[in-house]
Amino acid sequence: MLTLKLQTAGFDARFPNQNQTKHCWQNFVDYHKCVNAKGEEFAPCQQFKRAYQSLCPNEWTNKWSEQVENGTFPASLDP
Repeated sequence: MLTLKLQTAGFDARFPNQNQTKHCWQNFVDYHKCVNAKGEEFAPCQQFKRAYQSLCPNEWTNKWSEQVENGTFPASLDP
C-alpha cells in the first residue's frame, strides 16, 4: 500500500499576513535560483519546491514554468 505524507509550507516570518501571494512567488523564484546554483538534486532546493507547490495555484506555476522555459519569466533566476 502506498502511503503519502501531505505537508504544507511552514510559517515564514517574512510573510506574516494571510495573503500568501508574495510567499508563493518568492519560493518559486528561490527554487529556480537554488537549482541554477546547486542543481536539482540538491536537497535544500526541494524545500522551496514543496513550499511553492503547497502555496501556489497550479495555474500560476504552470504559467511561470512556461515562461522560464521560454526565457520570458519576469524575474532574474541567476544565483
